[in-house]
Amino acid sequence: MEDMTADSITLQMLQQARDTVTSSPLGVISTPLIPWCQTTLPSHLSCNIHLKLENMQRTGSFKIRGVANQFARQSKGGHFVTMSAGNYGKSFAYASKHYGTKGKVVMPETAPMSRSLLIQSFGIEVERVPTPCLMDVVNRCVQEDNMTFLHSYNDPDLIAGHASLGFEILEVVPNPDVVLVCCGGGGLLAGVAAAIKLSGCERTKIYGVEPEGACTMYKSFIEKKPVGMDSKSIASGLAPPFAGALPYALCQKYVEKIVLVTDEEIKSAVSTLYRAGLVVEPSGCAAFAAIVNDRIPDVTGKNIVIILSGGNIGKDELINFPD
Repeated sequence: MEDMTADSITLQMLQQARDTVTSSPLGVISTPLIPWCQTTLPSHLSCNIHLKLENMQRTGSFKIRGVANQFARQSKGGHFVTMSAGNYGKSFAYASKHYGTKGKVVMPETAPMSRSLLIQSFGIEVERVPTPCLMDVVNRCVQEDNMTFLHSYNDPDLIAGHASLGFEILEVVPNPDVVLVCCGGGGLLAGVAAAIKLSGCERTKIYGVEPEGACTMYKSFIEKKPVGMDSKSIASGLAPPFAGALPYALCQKYVEKIVLVTDEEIKSAVSTLYRAGLVVEPSGCAAFAAIVNDRIPDVTGKNIVIILSGGNIGKDELINFPD
């Protein structure tokens, strides 16, 4: 992992991963990419927007794409550990049950309890700890219990699996002007950006979107190195303890800019999408929040793709959002 650089992620590698994801026994879906004008969503924007509905993906988020590629490259009968606020953990648990492997998910205490219970229902152990302690617990599992760590965002196989989403976008919108991607640790943003840029879309501008209270990649761009922070946001899936080194390198190479949205804007986005019949969790709404709150420059007349990255939100959580 330490030897991986942005240049080591090639188009051939990403295309091979896409074949693996497409043929995976985990049943990864080629999700719909729908025009905004075919929804009941309000719009004050004079641009052509498409929505990529990864909230309809197997296990409820894009994470299954990377997991499918990761597990395809692991030996059978492994004992794995990971860290996740929920969505990666759910896909990890789903894959573990399918392949018959043992696993453990280390989760931040801020993650919804419903996520922990769901992961446990697949037969996977869960340990909830403060966010700054996540890696310490993972390292303990590796050293003391001889478990193999599968990283939830800083992993080349994972990133290559997520790149399949980028290729799917280009099948429907061959030359998008702008692509907006939610960013936590950066695995999805890195994979999508690499797929699009390496496919020859040199003029496409790709933006990552983070919550103000969990802006590790934004700060990494400023510091010019991957950094961490005590992340706090309603979008718990976008609040990792640090930005991934490989995602950071790929984002530096292929991403135009990281923009920020507030938790209130994310809450409003959840409600707006829900009223239009789209169930999207806070972490999946950041890119949508960025466009409706005018965070993206020069969009008039442009072809824009927004990824709605996940829909894992329960009825008990939805009551906390404005009507």
